[in-house]
Amino acid sequence: MKELVCIVCPKGCRLHVDEENDYAVTGNSCPRGAEYGHNEIKNPTRVLTSTVKLSGGLYRRCPVKTDAAVPKGKLLEVMKLFNDVELQSPVTVGQVVLPNVLGTGANVVVTKNL
Repeated sequence: MKELVCIVCPKGCRLHVDEENDYAVTGNSCPRGAEYGHNEIKNPTRVLTSTVKLSGGLYRRCPVKTDAAVPKGKLLEVMKLFNDVELQSPVTVGQVVLPNVLGTGANVVVTKNL
């Protein structure tokens, strides 16, 4: 049995996930906690935030993030792709930097107008 702290809301419920019983989750106080616990054990994902190079403006770096969660095992591969990205100012919030990054279905998007 795995123990997790739910991060879906500020309550921080202590979840217990029974891998031998079809990933049954206990300790959650809402259905979102059960879904989080199940997914965190079977296929953990994260939204990735970082920065990429920016030229032609006041700032040298531009904040970006994935617009959906990507599998945790692919995070380092995505970060390596950021090293090769250089945007030209101006950029706008929501502008797609890398579409469908590594076939995950998530786009890397700009998070600040610069």
